Amino acid sequence: MDENVQTILEVRGLSRHFGGLVAVDNLSFAVEPGTVHGLIGPNGAGKTTTFNVISGYYAPSAGSVVYRGRDVSGMRTSALAALGLVRTFQGVTLFKEFTVIDNVRVGCHGLAGAGLLSRILGTDRDVEARVTERADELLAFFGLRDLRDELAGNLSHGHARALGMAVAFAADPKLILLDEPFTGMNPEETRTMMDLIRGVRDRGVTIMLVEHDMQAVMGLCDIITVMNFGSLLTEGTPEEVRSNPAVIEAYLGRPDHAA
Repeated sequence: MDENVQTILEVRGLSRHFGGLVAVDNLSFAVEPGTVHGLIGPNGAGKTTTFNVISGYYAPSAGSVVYRGRDVSGMRTSALAALGLVRTFQGVTLFKEFTVIDNVRVGCHGLAGAGLLSRILGTDRDVEARVTERADELLAFFGLRDLRDELAGNLSHGHARALGMAVAFAADPKLILLDEPFTGMNPEETRTMMDLIRGVRDRGVTIMLVEHDMQAVMGLCDIITVMNFGSLLTEGTPEEVRSNPAVIEAYLGRPDHAA
């Protein structure tokens, strides 16, 4: 990796086709390190497909994905995670029959550096102690310390989302892709998640998110990329995007119907 690279992620002329359907069409944008970068657009704009290509679930039909100066187009998700590019999903993916702390301990597996057999046999107690210490630190940061021994399946929606963030953060990411982190949240849960995302950013992790909650997007993001029909519509600060007539028409509704 070139340490002088100014962007942490670049999408260059990206396209993704499914048969005759063009889901993403010649899309280009860049994400600056240390920012919260939003990717928005109406339903069917191609946001989730773009996330899927960036995170290795789909290979691009054309174009490239460059992460920290390296072309990672089509790289497996596990390899990307090892490089520090981690993606969360709209549906929270947890081991619901595991406790809260055990979910985070699983997320710390890269830190452990121990073989699965030796961990099961308990012969790497020092490593396990470090993993547990790290997991407890993350639970405290994400406000879950009091729930460490609760089964993940018993958590409220907001706490489950926070645990999903803790598990993702356990992988020591440089860039986290958040897929609709505020879906289904009440206003209090939304405010809490916004604070958590700011806290993650303040710890040096770059964040890119797909989200429909415009209040959260406008309150969190430094830069917003707007897609429509698979292509780039516009890009700018929240203030620039909010007042852009093309965005108002394509995403927020026509000006004469806007609130």
